[in-house]
Amino acid sequence: MANSDNHYNDLLKRDAESLWHPYAAAPAAIAPYAVKSASGTRLTLHDGRELIDGMSSWWAVIHGYNHPRLNAALTTQLQDMAHVMFGGLTHEPAVLLAEKLLAIAPSGLGKVFFADSGSVAVEVALKMALQYWVSLGKPAKKRILSLRQGYHGDTFGAMSVCDPVNGMHHIFSDLVMPQIFAKAPQIPFAGIWNDTECIEITELIKKHHRELAAVILEPIVQGAGGMRFYHPEYLRKVRALCDEFEVLLIADEIATGFGRTGELFACNHAQITPDILCLGKALTGGYMSFAATLCKNFVSEVISQNSPGLLMHGPTFMANPLACSVALASIDILEKSDWRAAVLRIEKQLLTGLEPCRRLPAVKDVRVLGAIGVVETREPVAVKTVQERLVGRGVWLRPFAHLCYTMPPFIATEDEIDTITAAMYAALL
Repeated sequence: MANSDNHYNDLLKRDAESLWHPYAAAPAAIAPYAVKSASGTRLTLHDGRELIDGMSSWWAVIHGYNHPRLNAALTTQLQDMAHVMFGGLTHEPAVLLAEKLLAIAPSGLGKVFFADSGSVAVEVALKMALQYWVSLGKPAKKRILSLRQGYHGDTFGAMSVCDPVNGMHHIFSDLVMPQIFAKAPQIPFAGIWNDTECIEITELIKKHHRELAAVILEPIVQGAGGMRFYHPEYLRKVRALCDEFEVLLIADEIATGFGRTGELFACNHAQITPDILCLGKALTGGYMSFAATLCKNFVSEVISQNSPGLLMHGPTFMANPLACSVALASIDILEKSDWRAAVLRIEKQLLTGLEPCRRLPAVKDVRVLGAIGVVETREPVAVKTVQERLVGRGVWLRPFAHLCYTMPPFIATEDEIDTITAAMYAALL
């Protein structure tokens, strides 16, 4: 045991000397936990402790870790090729995955552009929208309308459409392209709809449509900007406004795609199809960094048929065969499982298990949608204290700002969900 403890502490010491972690100082103010292995829903630390991963590794590992089907997809593909450039070449995994995504995505999308991360998928979507209008001879349409409390990634284009005040990128506000922002939707997912909800965004689109290339939003769930769930009618209204005023609609489903909200895609709650759709995170079941930007055919046709006649973007690892193969396997697992029943079961358990948190003085709100459970606190979460309490109860979560939330893998058992919700309650006492 002593040797195990020494190794664990030595690893953390070496980490602090050489690594810079996300959203952290260097070295990190709160020491990370060292993971030795992962299987199913569990993380095993180097010191022997085992944690239920209630985060699905930032919402991506929907089928659990070390899945035999996903492992096999990677090892089988390795026998042929790990990678080949996509410029001037193609391969079967990319063709099959593009066909599959177009078949399962909201109807009407026609082309797939692969990228290597969610942020890059958003960059590609923004460039598609901007180049579309340039190609049509309308270069003045170069601004984007986004929603406050939204989050779309950490690269510069993506940062420009994140909440400029309350988001995590406000220190860069003078360096990014100034965009137009509408207030975040206020009517909750299951609330009573009122058309007054759309007064401001309607006025903004009317006023700025001649300079607007696109509206970008996270359909139904605003993720890292606040874990908020809004009414599907808002999404339907924005789709209609974009059609009326000739503005493209970009849906960022990087966090919500592949069943997380109870629908395969969050756009399906409103039965709408965006002009451009961004996917990532769960696309590969959490195995590899990979993303895709889908668009309607008219977008690709306009860009392709006008000068310069090509989309000006090309990631080095675009359409990586390993990523395409594991993504195909992940989608196949999803399609062959009763994932809707699993997400509904998790939703019911989260509703029941998190309800007692409402009575805690520190808690402002509790909300659940699909396999997402959120406890919002009145004051910022004491991350170190709360995380230590969660780990002490065998649960891994990553609280931030005023939120302690869970997005468990779809394979999490009833006992595991109960353990997660009980740990959240105890950690916030």
